[in-house]
Amino acid sequence: MKTKKLGNAGFDISTMTFGCWELGGGPWEFTNDQNNIELIRKAFELGITTFDTAEGYGNGHSEEIVGAALADIRQQCIITTKVSRSNLSPQDVRKSAENSLKRLKTDYIDIYYIHWPSFDIPVQETLSEFVKLKEEGLIRAIGVSNFSLEQLKEAVRYAQIDVIQPEYSLLHRAIEQEIVPFCLEHSIGTMSYSSIAKGILTGAFHLYGKTLKDGDFRKERRLFLPEHLEAEKELLAVMKEIADSKEANVTQIAIAWLLHQEALTSAIIGTQDQHHLENNMKAASLSLSVSELETLNKISDQVLSVIGYS
Repeated sequence: MKTKKLGNAGFDISTMTFGCWELGGGPWEFTNDQNNIELIRKAFELGITTFDTAEGYGNGHSEEIVGAALADIRQQCIITTKVSRSNLSPQDVRKSAENSLKRLKTDYIDIYYIHWPSFDIPVQETLSEFVKLKEEGLIRAIGVSNFSLEQLKEAVRYAQIDVIQPEYSLLHRAIEQEIVPFCLEHSIGTMSYSSIAKGILTGAFHLYGKTLKDGDFRKERRLFLPEHLEAEKELLAVMKEIADSKEANVTQIAIAWLLHQEALTSAIIGTQDQHHLENNMKAASLSLSVSELETLNKISDQVLSVIGYS
């Protein structure tokens, strides 16, 4: 597992991050806490040192699992968490940070994110408290998630923003037009979420006949609309062809494509299954040629022209 420098933060993060949304319960099918604690440890043993969570994942339960799993190896890990949109007033930011620290069983957070921009509270007010937390050593770096270019430009006026966390994959490439160039120019890292497009880029729904169960939150998402599933077939077919030529699978191709993007610092991969974890991590050693990347980009663009980039 390789590492990359995170913006101007002064430390490196692993190029694959273990995403802990599912570990809090919520909309995902849930295994159990012990399984997920063991899975976090397994990810660390296999070379992942960066773990991403949020106070909003299971109302803090995901943070509790991360804290339990990493307590004795805390100094060897990078832990990132997020304050929710409803807690962006300065006093609430501090309270949220203190509660996250307790759940994570740590005295500092490596990267602290604004999870979603506020509708009401000026980002200057929120970031003023972030800066204080950083000066006090409670956080090491400041990140923003789900920010538009204009929101990001405003944020950098009030704090050193070291990383942005957007949705990014072969089926979500809106950030490439404006946000990526801005981040490269200003040394802001990028940590992608939904790296395999909530399961679409595993091939499960196009190659292996999987369907969503009733009540699955993904049914209403744009990628899973019947007409969009149809449009995505061509991309999955090309990914399968490339995967077969490398004795790999489409999930690994999807992750490898991300890892080949210049602006990407780390790809977040979440799972509650050890087999999936080990499979995903093989992407770190997978090489895609310039021709293969161009082919994937071309077909991806064709699909996105139908289903939309965002």
